[in-house]
Amino acid sequence: MTFRAFATVFATGLLWLLTTLSTPPALALTQIRLFDLSYHECPAELSDKQENSGVASIFPNCFIVTGKTENKSGKPVVNADIFGRIYDANNDSVMQNRTRLGAIDEVPPGIGTFDLRISVPSSQPTPLKLEQFKAAGFTGTVRR
Repeated sequence: MTFRAFATVFATGLLWLLTTLSTPPALALTQIRLFDLSYHECPAELSDKQENSGVASIFPNCFIVTGKTENKSGKPVVNADIFGRIYDANNDSVMQNRTRLGAIDEVPPGIGTFDLRISVPSSQPTPLKLEQFKAAGFTGTVRR
């Protein structure tokens, strides 16, 4: 083996070693199943509505979406983004051009619960339809 070939092999090996040791492990996105979904009106202290002495309200309706989570990873999942579609009684989208609805700070392993506050324009009739809900997050600390 010539010196040039040895130097190339040595440099390649050293580069591989440095890259492997200095690169943090990738965090995999963990999927969370959301089920048993329902919603109810917000308590008065969370609502955006104000008394208007008989004038029709222009403030949005406040709802709390609740449900169960299923985390099969065996580890807590942090900062799990909630995705889903919400339709009004006329099948019109409540959240136009948007499927990310919010987040869950921490999802424990196994079965848990979640709640999510949403605002719906007062012009959109109820009942609401909650479809295609899911969440995804990380099993490690995520810097923001």
